[in-house]
Amino acid sequence: MGGFFGAVSKHDVLADVFFGTDYHSHLGTRRGGMAAFSEEIGLQRVIHNIENSPFRTKFDHILEDMQGTSAIGCICDSDPQPLLIRSHHGTYALCYVGAINNAEELVDLCLEEGCDHFDAMTGGAVNTTELIAALINRKKDLVEGIRYAQDSIQGSATIIILRDNGAIIAARDKVGRTPVLVGKSEDGYSVAFESFAYKKLGYVDEMVLGPGEIVELTSDGITQLAAPGTEMHVCAFLWSYYGYSTSNYEGVNVEVMRYRNGEIMAESDMATGLYDDIDYIGGIPDSGTPHAMGYANKSGIPFARPFIKYTPTWPRSFMTPRQAERCKVAKMKQIPIHELIVGKNLLFVDDSIVRGTQLKETVDFLYENGAKAVHMRSACPPIMYGCKYLNFSRNRDDMELLGRRIIMELEGEEGFDHIEEYSDSSTERGKKFRKAICDKLGFASLEFQSLEGIIKAIGIDRCKLCTYCWSGKE
Repeated sequence: MGGFFGAVSKHDVLADVFFGTDYHSHLGTRRGGMAAFSEEIGLQRVIHNIENSPFRTKFDHILEDMQGTSAIGCICDSDPQPLLIRSHHGTYALCYVGAINNAEELVDLCLEEGCDHFDAMTGGAVNTTELIAALINRKKDLVEGIRYAQDSIQGSATIIILRDNGAIIAARDKVGRTPVLVGKSEDGYSVAFESFAYKKLGYVDEMVLGPGEIVELTSDGITQLAAPGTEMHVCAFLWSYYGYSTSNYEGVNVEVMRYRNGEIMAESDMATGLYDDIDYIGGIPDSGTPHAMGYANKSGIPFARPFIKYTPTWPRSFMTPRQAERCKVAKMKQIPIHELIVGKNLLFVDDSIVRGTQLKETVDFLYENGAKAVHMRSACPPIMYGCKYLNFSRNRDDMELLGRRIIMELEGEEGFDHIEEYSDSSTERGKKFRKAICDKLGFASLEFQSLEGIIKAIGIDRCKLCTYCWSGKE
């Protein structure tokens, strides 16, 4: 994934962009970058690897090294960005959030039709940010170029450009898979993925870009360069997992949605009696916790934290590149509270079940510390398809997904023709699917939120949500 923050003002904005970008640290762990414009220096750019050190630490000297009345910053899990590009459009800095599934095809197209070369990375791959710039530069102006790039990309691309006149151009993905929000202050404007980032810096909500909408920001105002389209497929996983709790997307707050989602799951379990004899409801921290709180509030079963994640010194477990190391770090972070575990029937809510590896480590840890039974609920439906639009997980193959592996074990490849049945707990295939996961991961019981349930919790029309990772449909 990735996130971005930009600001333009009559005064220096480096501090705002530094802190605003840092507020997007939950969206990426590989690269961080900032670009700034000042009349005295022009465009400046800095990029750092943040895999083993947070954004704030790597960029703590940025206020001394850079200056500008406009700037953009980004954090991502993809190639280094922002890049400085010089073309017939002038010089500009560019960053993006999204995924490009046909990158090699587009590189060949550019080379065949006049692009002399690309800088090659290890293995010959091309930085996808540079590829987007090459597509933009094929057209006569930036707006036409952005439209062309977004239309050419199989995947998604929300694009942020800082021009050499200090203006910022923000272009939301053509079907709005990721959000773009604009804030206003007395001296200018900001643009961000996460709305709370600019609110904490003194900006107030000004507008939400529609799908495919393109605007230009200066300290004096906002100019619409391209009107929004009518088709929207905003990622539903924003609310379930990777969006930050204090943010709002399409007018729906993430934390409130998660409480509501937990309540809906509890209602379903109450109707079937699946949660009888549970002593405590807990969340798999951190993003599973609000779902669990909603579940506990609705069911009347006490909420508790039978284990705590020790986060002051341990890095986030998904930062390390190897699965074995991620599991080790995850286990080292878990500190048990024995009084809430020993002899207890526990029900946990996790935000999702992707590979299941770390979840098994957690369940084993709870049994090792005296739990009588560990029941599990997933706050979203079974993940059956790797995301091809946002790269929110590291999966390179659908068979890395636990759901796919279980179906293969139960029925072989023929089972993939019945994914909808396996997702449905009321079918025979669905029941076998859940039992097989319980046997593999050690759950006393397992249930997933239904597709209908999570859509209800979000509260947005189904046709405006992308649910591809669960249903195989946008």
